[in-house]
Amino acid sequence: MTHYSDNTLKVAHQGFEYFTQGLATGEWQKFLDMLTEDFTFWFPMGEFHGLNVGKERAKEFFTYVSESFHTGIQISSLDRVTSNETTVVFEFRDEGLFLGKPYKNRVAVSFDVRGDKICSYREYFGSDGKSN
Repeated sequence: MTHYSDNTLKVAHQGFEYFTQGLATGEWQKFLDMLTEDFTFWFPMGEFHGLNVGKERAKEFFTYVSESFHTGIQISSLDRVTSNETTVVFEFRDEGLFLGKPYKNRVAVSFDVRGDKICSYREYFGSDGKSN
């Protein structure tokens, strides 16, 4: 593994730790501090469907997530981490209450890393409400 890949993994793992803390607590500042100014993210549905640009848009999105899951989302398992020199994909399962209703999901999130920051995020999921 190259030094570049080592740094990518280190930054992405730190970002994922802050990401999971944000999901659980609604406190997103540590994650937001890891984002580049030109950060982009892609989300598969709803108001944030498609490509979104900028840290302010990211802050709006993560605020929406915390409002929708007001009791937090817990990661129940981290199933796989896959990486190359610039991108790390985390596959996991989570659960919580979405707008007050039980929620379970299988998710993959992809972080693109530039230097010591996350410059891009993509999320993919397929919730059936009972994934274990």
